[in-house]
Amino acid sequence: MIGARARRIEDPVLLRGAGRFAADTVRAGELHMRVVRSPVAHGRIRRVDVSQALLVDGVVGAWTYADVSDLPAIGFRLTPRPELLPYRQPVLARDEVRYVGEPVAVVFATSAYIAEDGAERVDVEIDPLDAHLDPDAAPVTWIDADHATWAAGTGSRLGAQDSEATTFVEEYGDVDDAFQKAEELVENGTHRVVTVDARIGRHSGVPMECRGLVAMYDEAEQQLVVDGAAKVPFWNREAIAEMAGLPPHRVIVRETHVGGGFGPRGELYPEDVLVTVAAMRLRRPIKWIEDRQEHLVATNHSRGQHHRIRALVRTTDGFIEAMDCEFTLDQGAYVRTHGATVASLTASMLPGPYVVPHFRARARVRLTNKTPAGTYRSPGRYEGTFARERLVDKIARELQLDPLTLRRTNFIPADKMPYERPIQAMGTHLVHDSGDYALLLDKVCERYDFDGIRAEVEQRRAAEEIVGFGLAYFVEKSGIGPFEGARVTVDGAGQVTITCGASSVGQGVDTVLAQVVAHALQIPHDAIRVVRGRTDQFEYGRGAFATRLAVMAGSAAANAAEALVEKCRRVAAHEFRVSFEEVALHDGAIELVDDPGRRLTLGEIARLLEPVRAGMLKEDPGLSADGWFRSDHMTYPYGVHAAVVAIDRGTGNLSIERFIVGYDVGRALNPTLVEGQIAGGVAQGIGGAVYEEFLYSEDGTPLCTTFMDYLIPTVLEVPDVEALITEDAPSPINPLGVKGAGEGGTTAVAAAIGSAVDDALRVPDAITSVPIRPSLLRRLVDHVPTP
Repeated sequence: MIGARARRIEDPVLLRGAGRFAADTVRAGELHMRVVRSPVAHGRIRRVDVSQALLVDGVVGAWTYADVSDLPAIGFRLTPRPELLPYRQPVLARDEVRYVGEPVAVVFATSAYIAEDGAERVDVEIDPLDAHLDPDAAPVTWIDADHATWAAGTGSRLGAQDSEATTFVEEYGDVDDAFQKAEELVENGTHRVVTVDARIGRHSGVPMECRGLVAMYDEAEQQLVVDGAAKVPFWNREAIAEMAGLPPHRVIVRETHVGGGFGPRGELYPEDVLVTVAAMRLRRPIKWIEDRQEHLVATNHSRGQHHRIRALVRTTDGFIEAMDCEFTLDQGAYVRTHGATVASLTASMLPGPYVVPHFRARARVRLTNKTPAGTYRSPGRYEGTFARERLVDKIARELQLDPLTLRRTNFIPADKMPYERPIQAMGTHLVHDSGDYALLLDKVCERYDFDGIRAEVEQRRAAEEIVGFGLAYFVEKSGIGPFEGARVTVDGAGQVTITCGASSVGQGVDTVLAQVVAHALQIPHDAIRVVRGRTDQFEYGRGAFATRLAVMAGSAAANAAEALVEKCRRVAAHEFRVSFEEVALHDGAIELVDDPGRRLTLGEIARLLEPVRAGMLKEDPGLSADGWFRSDHMTYPYGVHAAVVAIDRGTGNLSIERFIVGYDVGRALNPTLVEGQIAGGVAQGIGGAVYEEFLYSEDGTPLCTTFMDYLIPTVLEVPDVEALITEDAPSPINPLGVKGAGEGGTTAVAAAIGSAVDDALRVPDAITSVPIRPSLLRRLVDHVPTP
């Protein structure tokens, strides 16, 4: 089953229309919550008056900050840094609003329509202040001394804080020394310093389903039950329990079906806290379903980085001896649950697949009066890969080297794996666990005939078409620990169930886990039931993020299944009165090696393990086994993206004619799912490269609040993705040898398209920012050399 193109077991219920999403969850007597949001980007709150809203028939309650002032600001889940504490977001605005869309009040009513009517009657008076929108500008006072927040656990009030929330450096080698010697080396002609200024526009994941949550307090069970998409249900449970004043075991978080995740979904937002606290205080079920306009102004944005990179390279072969980068990240108005994760990943993974003996990246996380930012598929790597690969292409052009040869010159050699960089990524030591970067590049070049593509492009250029071919290389990360667990159980009827703390955001995790266990038990995968995403069914779980579940939960499931098989063999050996070595698993049953006709099915073994008989066998009752997998290192899949593009001379319209992906995932548990992940990732990468960007007016008003203004690619703009999946570098740090495949389809899209557009225009430094707008291309087309 491992490696098979098995059909997804998640799909039948969805295809029948029987899925249960957050909006499908209905509770008797439920109230609907509507959020009143700030209409200005920055200002002092003079008054929030809910009295008129409370007069609306059907409105049950309405809150302002005064009603929830006892609730702490929302904490960090990943990459916490103490200096970020003052920048956390309160659940409702206190005395100042910092972005359009910030919650300032909530209304609870007997229907969503009445709640909206009530929200329209909330009187909000705000004195506007200047909006700070440019993260590259000098930092400004963000929190003055009179409005400083209390730092958690310090017991002392903080002083004034400026808009640079944090700055930090990831480095190894001696960058300063390398560049101090650069002037003499450049004069001698042996080296050159190449610089790039690259920008990645602010955009984010736009799933089909917006956020939503339903919470109720079960008086009989004395439990708070929370239903809705939650990629990190166990962490959210702990946070909700603390804020609601309950012990964690009295909070149950249950995932519903999910209409897309991609990073922004499933974190703990102010609205989530308000729903759960209201369920406790009002003793009524509370339901909140976000609309699309809210999603575009309130859910985490992402990207929004500006890189300035310089590299010291040898002129003979383009080897990069030193790289120095400083970048700013537009964090928006608050630091949410991701802490400094995006900036940390950008800085630590910027070298990508290349050796780079001397490296430094300085990150500046700066706040602006925009929607707060967080993670989005391949966070930090999409941005860093664009900047780095634009730099590599520029080195190739200036030194007149073949881009493929230049990359091969700089690749970390296969015989140096595992290859450690003396820096950290997401709190783990950065060790490239395995890889043969040159081999993958060779395979992709051969499979898709890159030489032929280049020849065809030149022929078309001779016919005065503006076409180009470009590529980019990347390294991803996946499988972050520190743990994941799984339990495999068989009942007396032979039904196999996997229970675990994993979560799903639509990526097919149920199918993969079922395949892993089916492989071990030698049974069909679609005969297995998977129970996950419920905090009342399993003790622990870390969640679905950072492309971790195939590695972590898959390995845990494999360990649990192996333990179950051992238990089955022990019981069967006792029943047959033979040694353990004389029985073996075959086709879902334990049989005698020398007499296969004598066999016990899994269900029969489960029936032998009722409590009395199990005691006689000195086994725990029931046919069940737990498996855990722990890891303090991540795995590092890698790949190459390539694109063929054409530009219309008259309109500047950019057409992506071909998009090619080569990706080594160590071991593909289900190649069909991997290909699907790649195709979806490419579509999202194209969005950020060509179409999607959140723009603001001078006063901080969002200009992209509907799909008329925020453009996402459709099937007309996304070509069929040609994918080559390889398994040449299995990971040595997990029993399956697998590396995650969820984000590699996105990582290098902007870099590859930028390279292809550069090739089409033949204008130096044409593309150093994304999205690539038609207006820019129209201007550049006039400078395209005549064939």
